[in-house]
Amino acid sequence: MKLRLDARYIPVLASAGVLAGLYVLGCVLFGDRGFTSLRVVVDLLSENAFLGAAAIGATVVILSGGIDLSSGSIIALVSILIAVLCFDPALDPRQVGEIKQLLPAAWLPLHPAAAVLVALAVGTLLGTAMGCLIHFFRLPPFLVTLGGMFFARGLAFLIKTESLSIKHPFYIETIREDLRIALTAQVDMPFVVVCFAAIFVLGLVLMHWTRFGRNVYAIGGDEKSAVLMGLPVASTKIRGYTFAGFCSALAGVMYTFSLSKGDPAQAGVGLELDAIASAVIGGTLLSGGVGYLAGTLMGVLIFGLIQTLINFQGTLSAWWTRIAVGVLVLVFILLQNFVSAATRHVGSDRSDT
Repeated sequence: MKLRLDARYIPVLASAGVLAGLYVLGCVLFGDRGFTSLRVVVDLLSENAFLGAAAIGATVVILSGGIDLSSGSIIALVSILIAVLCFDPALDPRQVGEIKQLLPAAWLPLHPAAAVLVALAVGTLLGTAMGCLIHFFRLPPFLVTLGGMFFARGLAFLIKTESLSIKHPFYIETIREDLRIALTAQVDMPFVVVCFAAIFVLGLVLMHWTRFGRNVYAIGGDEKSAVLMGLPVASTKIRGYTFAGFCSALAGVMYTFSLSKGDPAQAGVGLELDAIASAVIGGTLLSGGVGYLAGTLMGVLIFGLIQTLINFQGTLSAWWTRIAVGVLVLVFILLQNFVSAATRHVGSDRSDT
């Protein structure tokens, strides 16, 4: 019996091969310097957690045949919004005159948990608004989300033009200390890794075990056929961008968990491109309909492993990360074109027979 490999799995398997190869390379070159330690693995996950959350949302949108360029700006907006909403004058009196009252004074400062909920709602609503514009007005996703990128970053600067530290005990004690998971006596897992794992599992469930996920794949594969089949194209597209907005907002929340600050200028700069690159390196087809969140996870880890290898090497510039990622993106785009061409060729051969 001859086994045939489904062409859709080739980019994902290639991603797994690249990830394994990079890890083996690190073990060979830097194994004696602690590259294989649990701390390096935990740092890899925690440092790329909010990129991973944004990449999950970007993958869902790409699978539906769209694109999202707003995630980095939503991260910046969410981070500074949380910092301002839970700002306590008693903890940092020097900044009192620079903070704008976004809510009635009697409501402020909000508890950080409430500020997080408000920020998640804002990011989710932005995603919904972009999805509605794209579908109902037949606007190009690239231009709409580009506008969303400028809009969200502009709102962030409108709230505050400079970064603002978050000094609430909820961040300093609860997030950084109480919610850490002890793995060994020396190594703890930060709460952001738990958040990343949660949104990854949620994404897997949505995309592979719900009607919404099946509709996303169908629309991304051929939207006209999806319409003829009676699938809910409008609601699926809008919910896809809504989910992407939520993921970007969650990435902004995770940013504040990691750095305990909001930053309208530096937070999420270029991250939307990193998220798209992670999805592509993970085997997601930019034309839509083909890809897996597991591949996106591998893409994020590949991105992080390249950074880790460069850090261990010590003499290379951090810009080599961009060069390596750029080469990988080009290679995977070529691979995807090859797979698509091969699939069409096989399909035509079957139809001829």
